[in-house]
Amino acid sequence: MPLESINPATGKVMQVFEEWSAVTTDMVVEEVHDSWPAWRDSSITERAVLLRKAAEVLRLHAGEYAELMALEMGKPLAQGRAEVEKCAWGCEYYADHAAGYLADEPAESDGSRAFVAFRPLGLVLAVMPWNFPFWQVFRCAAPALMAGNVLVLKHSSNVPRCALAIEDVFRKAGFPENVFRTLLIGSRRVEGVIENSRVKAVALTGSDAAGRQVAAAAGRMLKKTVLELGGSDPFIVLADADLAEAARVGALARCNNAGQSCIAAKRFLVEEPAYSRFLELFVREMAAFVVGDPLDEVTQVGPLARRDLVTDLHSQVSDAVECGAAAILGGQQLASPGCYYPPTVLTGVQPGMRAYHEELFGPVATVMPVRDIEHALTVANDTPFGLGASLWTADAAKGAALAARIESGAVFVNGMVKSDPRLPFGGVKDSGYGRELAGFGIREFVNIQTIWIG
Repeated sequence: MPLESINPATGKVMQVFEEWSAVTTDMVVEEVHDSWPAWRDSSITERAVLLRKAAEVLRLHAGEYAELMALEMGKPLAQGRAEVEKCAWGCEYYADHAAGYLADEPAESDGSRAFVAFRPLGLVLAVMPWNFPFWQVFRCAAPALMAGNVLVLKHSSNVPRCALAIEDVFRKAGFPENVFRTLLIGSRRVEGVIENSRVKAVALTGSDAAGRQVAAAAGRMLKKTVLELGGSDPFIVLADADLAEAARVGALARCNNAGQSCIAAKRFLVEEPAYSRFLELFVREMAAFVVGDPLDEVTQVGPLARRDLVTDLHSQVSDAVECGAAAILGGQQLASPGCYYPPTVLTGVQPGMRAYHEELFGPVATVMPVRDIEHALTVANDTPFGLGASLWTADAAKGAALAARIESGAVFVNGMVKSDPRLPFGGVKDSGYGRELAGFGIREFVNIQTIWIG
């Protein structure tokens, strides 16, 4: 099937790319594989110089890339520029720290000497989503390349222009040809790429359903995978919290990128004494967002990336309302040719409703009262997901202690869950396994090799 670049704000097709054949795909995979020995044998210093150049290219073209994201998946310009800056930061971070993370580690043994070395695996397939079309790729590529691996990117089919632009970043930065390439293929060809003997590992960011498919295909070939999947993050507000600040940050955490984020706050669990006041403040913050054209600098919430995403989200909201929940803000599709959905607040959501059990991938928040801390933790963990969580309290020590009881890959106390090159990122349960970023991320796609000398 062709890969279509469609403007979600207008519904107009901007460009169509023919999907590569299996023969073309295999040829490019072979070319990238053939580039690996020279890249593997390059020094970390040489790789760091190129990665810093990539950061320069990103900053130089930040406006252009932000506009491309706005046109292709609906991200407001300011958020797009911030995403590009984060990519540049990630490149610089690994250029600065990779040598330390990959340094040999001495080990005690019965030999005269022993140490652990970190060797690259080879060719890594990165299967990446559309919601953060630059950052998702760079947070995988920067550490993998610094470790001495080479990459092929299978990007989401609705952002082919972003995918090609990312390939061009590495070309402009002076990376050797074929160290990083984009594959213009749809999802149906991914399994064939995984089965290619030249591919040694797979990184996927996507839905839990996609994660199961990739894990199954890679498992048959005994290939390493790192899976960062969906989330239904709880945002717990205790009665002693700063309610105004929690409401302000909570609204941002729900509606950033039009709510299309695996680590967005989705389930707001508020202790009963604070529930009414928090709800009032939160609805006010949600209602204040400017929804509009992502190319307009005043826009804070753009369209969803595709029409089917609007349909799915509204189906979840409608199910909740039909089952007794209330949409006290939003909840109705906007009359527009674009893929817009308004900031929405649902109350009265109960177990059995889709909005209680499923991830809401859009600007829709569920706000639920909880009796006390124990009830909050029970509801927070009552989900198949475990990516991130946010907990708000005036007592930071209490927050840190409670964090240990939340089943998620990250807990942010009095702050919005976000990815940061300095911190490991990933989930548990149906949110996946493995870690990206920090030292843990760069060591995912290496051979941890023991060297023993008699």
